[in-house]
Amino acid sequence: MVNQANMHVLDGKLMTRAVNVLLVGAGGTGSRMLEKLVALHRALIAKGHPAGLEVTVVDPDTVSTANIGRQAFYPGDVGRFKSDVLVNRANMALEGVIWKSEPAVLTTRANLDRFDLVIGAVDNRAARLAILRGLENCASGTRYWLDTGNRATDGQVVLGQVTSRRKVKDDAMRLPHIAEFYPDLIDSAAEDKDNTPSCSLAEALEKQSLYINPTVSDFAANMLWMLFTEGRLDTQGAFINLKRMMVTPLRVDPAVWERFGIVRDGKRKKIERPSLVAKRQKKQKEEPVTA
Repeated sequence: MVNQANMHVLDGKLMTRAVNVLLVGAGGTGSRMLEKLVALHRALIAKGHPAGLEVTVVDPDTVSTANIGRQAFYPGDVGRFKSDVLVNRANMALEGVIWKSEPAVLTTRANLDRFDLVIGAVDNRAARLAILRGLENCASGTRYWLDTGNRATDGQVVLGQVTSRRKVKDDAMRLPHIAEFYPDLIDSAAEDKDNTPSCSLAEALEKQSLYINPTVSDFAANMLWMLFTEGRLDTQGAFINLKRMMVTPLRVDPAVWERFGIVRDGKRKKIERPSLVAKRQKKQKEEPVTA
């Protein structure tokens, strides 16, 4: 039996107009995610949504030969910007909408005011920090952040909400975002130093399972499907392990959040990088005590 108190309800305004989506990352998971967004847009329109999705894709990378086979690209795409390839393909498949491509790097100075939902399909901590700060830079309100991430054979999907930094108070049932569950994921000091691009498909497959990215994107898209068709969620994420053939749900539950150290006292809190917190604490300990 689902506890109705532990249920996230979709803001009704997103069922009355186009849902503005920013997809950050167009690689292994991002390229598969855009395919799912095309299908989701069509399905929402078919079910009576007035405008479906308006999607912008941000990614600075171009397609390489190593991407062919694991990502949603073909030999003829090599050398072109990934975001351009995917968005052009989507626009040819859709009617009445023009999705946008931005071959660029998202920075912490970005302002993501015009987006309702940001989907992170990134493979580094600096990009996650840019998403978080970009959402905090908004003038007001609360926006969704759907994080997708993976390692060789496992990954996670977490739907959270980020409030503007101008807000003082915090809703007790706001969905915690990925950086609240795992602050290390926005800390570049903890980045894996061996993050060089693969030179071939065979080398890429040594680092990641062939099916981890499509699987993660399936779970992410299904969560959006449930949110926009049922209008509510009792589960905000999932942890997927392909090697063990296991999926662990992340429930919408303050008791679960508390186990991750997430405290809700009605005040908005800034999520900081653990390395900066440790550096500040170290400095405070080293400061001499004055009489």
